[in-house]
Amino acid sequence: MRIATFNTELSRKGPGLLLRDILKGGDAQIDAVIALITEAAPDILVLQGIDYDLQAAALHALAYAINQTGPDYPHRFALPPNAGRQTSLDLDGNGKTGEARDAQGYGRFFGAGAMAILSRHPVLTDGVQNYTAMLWRDLPDAALPVTKDGPFPSLAAQQVQRLSSNGHWVVPIAVPDLGTATLLTFHATPPVFDGPEDRNGKRNHDEIMFWDHYLAGKMAIPPENGFILLGGANLDPNRGDGLRSAIKTILSHPRLQDPTPDQTTAVFDNIDPLRVDYLLPSTDWHVVATGRAQDPAASRHSLIWVDLDR
Repeated sequence: MRIATFNTELSRKGPGLLLRDILKGGDAQIDAVIALITEAAPDILVLQGIDYDLQAAALHALAYAINQTGPDYPHRFALPPNAGRQTSLDLDGNGKTGEARDAQGYGRFFGAGAMAILSRHPVLTDGVQNYTAMLWRDLPDAALPVTKDGPFPSLAAQQVQRLSSNGHWVVPIAVPDLGTATLLTFHATPPVFDGPEDRNGKRNHDEIMFWDHYLAGKMAIPPENGFILLGGANLDPNRGDGLRSAIKTILSHPRLQDPTPDQTTAVFDNIDPLRVDYLLPSTDWHVVATGRAQDPAASRHSLIWVDLDR
């Protein structure tokens, strides 16, 4: 089984625009994304940075476009995200409401830059666990931002603020000959674009630490084996901004293995290459091979993949 994660950065400036661009064809970025996916040809592909819509029309159109030259993904999965889910409160503390940063997760519109899964194999939807609506304050040992004036930006905001900037999903997939492969996936906020209260840095920390608590059985009974933690952590263990202890905790978790410990996954302007995307199988998987596909015309992020067997 080849499994991959890829922050496509396909999000557009408004709802419906990604679907439009996929359908009309000839978009250089979309073509480059499709080429990378075709090159890697994973059996299961977790996507970030793809706009969500209620009918999954953009996701279906992308899967169809991929299949013109590459693999067929008859099974497609997406859930409503926190990205762009507006609140009536000032969630970033700038004294204004109704802006992209006042949504439960950053987004100019609902569903901007969300998550999705494409798979050759059936998604076992009855077994999905969705933690997207979990409040940040309900996470054990939550690192909620505080200033000298009290909870930041306000107590009212912290009473409604969700943990996930996009979502936290547990998604089982039925893989022939291998049994059930359970995906633990998320896309955390970057630990930047805030002030001395470090709201985004602390939220990024806690979005990552969610998985440590989950695997400890604090949310539900976690799978015993056959799982893979993957997605966008937006945190490098050694470089860049952020509270690195969170990702170091996950990378050293006794139930996970790290098949690509020295692999960088993203290149941003004026910053050395960073490792911000992860694919960490449980220790019972046998890692056969690893790799990545990259093209700056597609995304600043690489598509990273791992071949697994039992």
